[in-house]
Amino acid sequence: MSSSDQQEPQAVRPLEILYCQICTFPPEYCEFGSSLTRCKEWLQGAHSQLFDKYYSDGKHCISELVFANRDDLEEALQSKIGTLSLEAQAKLEKDTAKKEAKAEAKADAALKKKMASQVSIKRIERNKRKHVTAIHGLEAFDIELKKAAKFLAQKFATGASVTKNAQGQDEIVVQGDVSDDVMELIESGAGPLKGVPADNVVIVEEKKKKAGE
Repeated sequence: MSSSDQQEPQAVRPLEILYCQICTFPPEYCEFGSSLTRCKEWLQGAHSQLFDKYYSDGKHCISELVFANRDDLEEALQSKIGTLSLEAQAKLEKDTAKKEAKAEAKADAALKKKMASQVSIKRIERNKRKHVTAIHGLEAFDIELKKAAKFLAQKFATGASVTKNAQGQDEIVVQGDVSDDVMELIESGAGPLKGVPADNVVIVEEKKKKAGE
């Protein structure tokens, strides 16, 4: 086959998809998020034609992709418009706004609680030559303790496990005095320890109590 008979493949242009800047869904799926009111405000300001397409005349984010053909879409739109009176639509908008506000307040409260949480790295003396390092509070920052324990065991080539402390709370216990090293790993966001603010971490030293104390 001559080179003239060979046709170079045509470049395929990538498909451009618009994503909502509020919920990160495509605009036709914003109704499945928790910020529909703010999503609609953004869409109206940034893409008014799409806003008119999805929300004018009582339309509520019904995408043509959901339906097999145009007739199905028109029938669904007419059904939804007919069943939702203006008062019902207003009530729906109000209820949605309340749910969004409640969800945002809950998220803010969870964030404040997380940022107020503290991780303690405790250096515990077993005897004059042996220490263990106990790490408590990582779960407040969504750290999976078993994965973190495995990571630390491999990092320091020593034993590490998830155990209950005296208060019945989960913590990671690492064999050896590695408190400073653990602090450095948290500060650098290494492995499964990523996401823990260094300002929320303290190193504590617990010496073995002498007999009679």
